[in-house]
Amino acid sequence: MPPPRVGLTTTRLPRARRYRRFARVSVPGVCRKRDDPFVSWSRDDAKLERVRALMDEEALDALVVRAPDNVLYLTNFWGMKGYEAVVFPREGEPVLICLEASAEDADRSAWTNDVRFVRGYAEDDPRPPLARTTEIAAAAASEYGTIGLELSLGTQASDRMVGEPTTFTHDWFHAFGTDVGDATPLLARARALKTVQELERMRLANEIAAAAMEHCREQLEVGMKESEAGAMWNGFVHGAGTGWNGQVELALGFSLVWSGPGIKTFTATGDLPVQAHEPTLFEIWVCADGYWCDHTKNLCPGELRPEYAELERELLAVYERGLEHCRPGASLPELDRLIRAGIAEAGYPGQPSHAIAHGVGARAHEPPYAHQAGGGTIEEGMVLAIEPGIYWEGGGGLRVEDNFLVTADGVEKLSSFPDGVVVCG
Repeated sequence: MPPPRVGLTTTRLPRARRYRRFARVSVPGVCRKRDDPFVSWSRDDAKLERVRALMDEEALDALVVRAPDNVLYLTNFWGMKGYEAVVFPREGEPVLICLEASAEDADRSAWTNDVRFVRGYAEDDPRPPLARTTEIAAAAASEYGTIGLELSLGTQASDRMVGEPTTFTHDWFHAFGTDVGDATPLLARARALKTVQELERMRLANEIAAAAMEHCREQLEVGMKESEAGAMWNGFVHGAGTGWNGQVELALGFSLVWSGPGIKTFTATGDLPVQAHEPTLFEIWVCADGYWCDHTKNLCPGELRPEYAELERELLAVYERGLEHCRPGASLPELDRLIRAGIAEAGYPGQPSHAIAHGVGARAHEPPYAHQAGGGTIEEGMVLAIEPGIYWEGGGGLRVEDNFLVTADGVEKLSSFPDGVVVCG
């Protein structure tokens, strides 16, 4: 007989408390009282059925996932600390594993009726909580044959705590026997095409991001530090976005802000002053209950200097050609080549040093990616971030970016905030 497991609890929540959806407040930005319930998204069967169809194609009996974005994708539960996991069978009820302290959150939001809890602190077990998560997940998966794990996962979205990501150990990847396959490509295929519900959730993130930029448009001042501008944007997202339209339980903002000569391909926000007559670039993400948007927007206090106006004209021309290319059946590698060729024609060969297009959804950056040496086609239902950039030697430059839904007739821009440089002040 195996030794008894320690520090484990298993609880199944009553079905009567599942799948609640609450009435929505129609006015954006209204904060609800602390004891008012937020909307709980109804189960997205279109999404889950697509995952199960792919599992059937690849002869996987169950998926076992632990990345916060995949846990959210399969159960609608966005965990606090990254100790969560899901056993998602091809047939039958999924199992969500989460901290006991998250019982109320799971009751409100999780789509599965089988929720099993792990203690954050166990008097008889000095190990970290994820060791107990691993044991519960292994037990729940033991009845299935071929298991799919996230074996090639390179990036994962944050949990709600954000600042201290939890990574899983050797024991996790060796807890499910030898009949194991890599589920990462399957999940990437499923996640690439968005359902109606996913688009509704992403539109909320885009609304919040645009409203935060409008707030900064009114408040940005010459001489303000880049970090102050970033804090202003982040504060609006978290303060006004949490409770947005009665539909968002938690909104988090992530930003990089650079002004004038501080604009570079990729660097941290600093304390340089906001410049007059030059763009202040906001590289921004909003996460609204686990669904993301990814934008780059530009504000300029006063009239834009001529050299920047010319750069804006050149970059927007490349951007528009890229958007025109984004139709169902079009080549992803050709999108990369087209944008880079346009930037080279403008006099900036070899730029940019970052990707120019990628998917957005339950992560800010997710497949598909456009790469000239890669493959793949653009499909209806994808949401792509398109982000060409040009950077000057020594500092300065410009990047534009928004999120676009691929439709049968082309692309739909998801953010209401303008592209290019927006004059303020």
